[in-house]
Amino acid sequence: MSAAPIMIFTLCVLAIGYRYYSAFLAAKVAVLDDTRVTPAHRLYDGQNYHPTHKWVLFGHHFAAISGAGPLVGPVLAAQFGYLPGLLWLVIGVVLAGAVQDFLILAASIRRNGRSLAEIAREEIGPLAGGTAAIAILFIIFNALAGLGLVVVKALGGESFTRSDGTVMQIAGSSWGTFTIFCTIPIALFVGLYMYRFRKGRVVEASLIGAALVFVATWAGSFIPGSFLAPIFDMSQKEVIVAIMAYGFLASVLPVWVLLCPRDYLSSFLKIGTVAGLVIGVVLVNPTLQMPPLTEFAAGGGPVLPGKVFPFVFITIMCGAISGFHALVSSGTTPKMINKEGDARVIGYGTMLIEGLVGVVALIAACSLAPGDYFAINTDLRTQSSYEQRLSEMGYTPTQLSQYEMETGEQLQGRSGGAVSLAVGIAQIFAGFPLFAALVSFWYHFAIMFEALFILTTIDTGTRIARFLLQEMGGKVWPQFGRQDWMPGTLISSALTVAGWGYLIWTGNIDTIWPMFGIANQLLAVVALSVAGTVMVNTGRTRNLWVVIVPMAFVTTTTMTAGVQLIQRFLDLGQSPIPSDSFKGYLNAFLIVAMMVSVAIILWESVRRWMRPTARSPLPTGKAAEA
Repeated sequence: MSAAPIMIFTLCVLAIGYRYYSAFLAAKVAVLDDTRVTPAHRLYDGQNYHPTHKWVLFGHHFAAISGAGPLVGPVLAAQFGYLPGLLWLVIGVVLAGAVQDFLILAASIRRNGRSLAEIAREEIGPLAGGTAAIAILFIIFNALAGLGLVVVKALGGESFTRSDGTVMQIAGSSWGTFTIFCTIPIALFVGLYMYRFRKGRVVEASLIGAALVFVATWAGSFIPGSFLAPIFDMSQKEVIVAIMAYGFLASVLPVWVLLCPRDYLSSFLKIGTVAGLVIGVVLVNPTLQMPPLTEFAAGGGPVLPGKVFPFVFITIMCGAISGFHALVSSGTTPKMINKEGDARVIGYGTMLIEGLVGVVALIAACSLAPGDYFAINTDLRTQSSYEQRLSEMGYTPTQLSQYEMETGEQLQGRSGGAVSLAVGIAQIFAGFPLFAALVSFWYHFAIMFEALFILTTIDTGTRIARFLLQEMGGKVWPQFGRQDWMPGTLISSALTVAGWGYLIWTGNIDTIWPMFGIANQLLAVVALSVAGTVMVNTGRTRNLWVVIVPMAFVTTTTMTAGVQLIQRFLDLGQSPIPSDSFKGYLNAFLIVAMMVSVAIILWESVRRWMRPTARSPLPTGKAAEA
């Protein structure tokens, strides 16, 4: 199957969805009104409430929501074949993911930029609000752990002994680590340039920042073998500590210092790279070597546990629908919206781009030979147990040695999806004229590109969790809830980082990623139920189907996967190894806690929907001002 027709089909569906479906949602469901003063103006404080240019905020929001999910999820789901993931990405993003993001953003703008938990408390009731706050914290910890682990696997070195006594070693990537480290001072410079040196020169600052990132990627090629190599050739544990330190600092600094410029710079590079990949797919037209469905659709795959249903949905998640996005849509973004009309392109439009990113990632992964794909994505600890079955299927490595020579990196056993995606991206770019000799550069550029997706979500996610912890703590101690009280900010940020950092430290990709998927999709169920309740409370029940249909589907798939994962973790709890036993029972408890919390919120939402006491529609114009 050629990739170009798939890409053209995807672009057409997304364009139709934005042109017609988002217009319907804006006019009939969200009822956007540019005459209303947004919280960014009404509550301006220069710290969290800050009116922002539409396209700058578009970049910030896209950077914040586009973590590893749309990149890594489709790559891991390629284990089942390219067809299941493709269908869910294209259909899910138009009818589910973009709907959720847009409606929650609109609801938060109308409520002074309140968080998802506070909206749930106001619209559904105190039980749902309190439960949502606790569930969201659990979910953020799992989500950020899943994202962070991808960076750890791509950059960090590791040494371990297999069950047969063989000592295995995976070298760290000093080139990749150096390049990603350089993006932090570059982002700080771009922030000062846009907000202090050359105010309002957004395009100018972005072009300079993008050029500096390319220079940093090129400079990284001189790091391996140099005197700086020991500094940037980090173990996986050292990468974890570095990510935790970054997440803490980014969450306590003012948004204009690092978060906004880094996110905008990241989005500038992300959108540019995605556009380049889309053009590359159409022009180079790689062949999808992965079949539409593999034998692993029935379960037993080496990359992820479970069958194609329901695991393709919790594996792909962010590219089709992501509950984490609802936290951004009710966190930093509504506090920065300049006018309500901007919510359509920011809420619905950015999610469509994320869906496109997912399709590009799927194509890049499936353009590799299946044998090479599985050799890269199967953990070295378990690779020997799958070798015979993969060989019988004809999935033996064919070009892996060539890829390792071209990239200058060890690729086999680099599970997590990021490395195989980078190889696929490098091969697409190498198909352009004059780029064939630059495979190593494009591979490391792709690693940097993926890490930018992840780190921008980590800083935003940690900040959102900090907001939530301070809101919860403020109920007990009012001063703790003040955003301008630094001790509260530092304590809540430290607790958040410790929570997701512990999960990365003790987890691996085949346990953390499915848990991340469960957490993420359950949060999407919460967000859709809140959006539905807002519609009921404002007298818009006629179009309630826009949230009921995706909510019912996501609830079914996620609860089914959750039950299966609970059984798997309970089996792990029977392990004679104490650390594995504890991890199994802890993971099972976390999934049960999240599922029960979401069930309570769903029950409370449906009860609210059945009461004939809906409020009248929200006023607009001068009536709204009053």
